[in-house]
Amino acid sequence: MMSNITVEQAEEIIQSQTRDYGMETIPYDKALGRVLAENLFADRDMPPFNRPVVDGIAINYSASNGGLRSFKIKATQAAGEAPIAIATKNECIEIMTGAALDDGADTVIRYEDIEIANGFATIKNIEIKKGQNIHFQGKDKKQGDTVADANRLITPALTGLAASIGKTDLLVRKLPRVVVITTGDEMVSADAVPSPYQLRRSNGVTIQSVLQLYGIRADILHLNDDYNVIRNKLGRCLEEYDVLLMSGGVSMGKFDYVPDVLENLSVKKLFHKVKQRPGKPFWFGRHENQTLIFAFPGNPVSVFMCLHRYFIPWLEKSLNIKSSSPQYAILQNDIHFSHPLQFFAQVKLGVNNQGQLVAEYIESNGSGDFSNLVYTHAFMELPMDKNEFKKGDVYKVWQYDF
Repeated sequence: MMSNITVEQAEEIIQSQTRDYGMETIPYDKALGRVLAENLFADRDMPPFNRPVVDGIAINYSASNGGLRSFKIKATQAAGEAPIAIATKNECIEIMTGAALDDGADTVIRYEDIEIANGFATIKNIEIKKGQNIHFQGKDKKQGDTVADANRLITPALTGLAASIGKTDLLVRKLPRVVVITTGDEMVSADAVPSPYQLRRSNGVTIQSVLQLYGIRADILHLNDDYNVIRNKLGRCLEEYDVLLMSGGVSMGKFDYVPDVLENLSVKKLFHKVKQRPGKPFWFGRHENQTLIFAFPGNPVSVFMCLHRYFIPWLEKSLNIKSSSPQYAILQNDIHFSHPLQFFAQVKLGVNNQGQLVAEYIESNGSGDFSNLVYTHAFMELPMDKNEFKKGDVYKVWQYDF
């Protein structure tokens, strides 16, 4: 049980608790945002036949190479029709983009480069190259080749690729069962009219929205500051879910019951309090049945930072996602931070004319200033052993929007 630990220590402890939740098969059109758990293979050559990439005429190159410029149009072939053969070298086929070329045709001339009259197509004064305007069979992939490897997020492009190889069911990594739990008597629903001393709840839907990017449909529960109610509800949640994501009730106030309740429910505290701003009171533990509890402070910016700095990397490692975080960016303005804590500064990202990622610090009014997140893209992680951070310095950034 650790208290007042460093960011690096917190990260190490959390990463040591990654889980494998197994695999399942789901329809490809329901798989967006999930993690592919199998390699995908081409069921036939890609493309499966020689096909023109323009509308025009198909000829045999040897005829034009021999000086022939005018060809009798034998037929017109649309995409999806059986290939039409060229009987003699002075013939051509009018052919549409994507149609299957007969083996006797090896060159395609665009409509823009020909003139058609009296059943003949005459090529204008242009250079002709053998094989031009043709996407050849197997050029992209051969039958049996890997077209997508496992452990990548399923994107719209990958969904389309699965459809093209007839893979209508995909093996994906199972997602953890997650419940988002907010606490606090002062918090009312978003559609309520709050009293002068109340606030509308936002943390729950914020966390839920971030999880949707990974295909997780988390449940949401709100608990008022009542010890017995919190104990009963958390006891049930520990049995029904793999992960509890909580906000509020973990600081030092008289009504911050969450740490005590979790201890009484056989949850082992792995740490409480991290030397960071925002999010210092962050609590993390593991139930005896292996359910994990990420209990964030209640301030919205603290929740947002802890979610992206700790939970998302844990989730991506558990799902075996090849993550691109963190990145590094060049600071564009000076920052002074005098506290002995690791500061996560809200920054606006951009790209300079050398193609480098740059970050402009946008000062906020503290961890309750949720509105500032709308105008920023990432948290820049600044080392604890410094107080002055200068323009031109390079630090890690944990991106949440860009």
